[in-house]
Parts: sequence; C-alpha cells; structure tokens
Amino acid sequence: MQTTSDNSDGEPMLDMNVTPLIDVMLVLLIMFIITIPIQTHAVKLDLPVNQQNNPPPPIDPVKNNVTVTAKDQVLWNGNPVTMDQLRQYLDVTQQMNPVPELHLQPDATARYEIVDEVLAVTKRAHVQKMGFVGNEYYMNVF
Repeated sequence: MQTTSDNSDGEPMLDMNVTPLIDVMLVLLIMFIITIPIQTHAVKLDLPVNQQNNPPPPIDPVKNNVTVTAKDQVLWNGNPVTMDQLRQYLDVTQQMNPVPELHLQPDATARYEIVDEVLAVTKRAHVQKMGFVGNEYYMNVF
C-alpha cells in the first residue's frame, strides 16, 4: 500500500485517487453520446393549396409594364398584382434570354410609399433593364 510522505507510521493513505475513475467515466460518456442516434423530429403540416388555377398575366419577352395607379394599385401589363406576384414575375423575366425591359409608370397622384415598395421589389429581383415612363407628368403636379 501507498503511504503518505509525511506519515512515518506507515498508515495507509486515506485519499482515494479518482483520476482514473473520472477518465473512464468521460470515455464512457463520449462513447454514449456518439452511439445515441440523432433523432429527427418532424411535424406533419397540411399546407393550404392554391385553389385558383388562373393563368398568370402574360410575360412579354420584349418589355413589361408595371403601373402604379392613383388608387395605389399595382398593375402588371394591365392586370392587378400583389407585391409577391410582382416579385415572381420579375424573377421569371430575369431568367429569360434576352432579358426583357421593365417600364415603370407611376401615376402622378400615386402615393410614394407604394412606388417605393415597387422599386424595392425590383431592386431585390436584380432587374437589369428598367426605365421610368411618364416623367413629364410630374412637372405639372407641383
């Protein structure tokens, strides 16, 4: 038996060396963590299905018009659209070869906030060819 260095009587050491026990427990813990299968938790969701089978407004391969009316309605080639639909149409046009032009024509009395949203959507869609139509109407408004 091991004795302490300051113990001259040869009594056994009272402190137990737990370092090997800790090492074994850590190895077992690591092996246990590695062997546990990764649990993938899935939740089944019934997502809504689009019931409308309306064909999308046609996308012109040469130029497309986006109009903001005085009633703050956004029109794509004369058909009303939401901002999400506008983004989808812009994404489709940017995939075409050659990329069609986009003509933005805001009404002179349209709210700037709506026009700004349309501009933000076109920027996020990385529109390459864009032009403003009807700028001469703004001269008479102010």
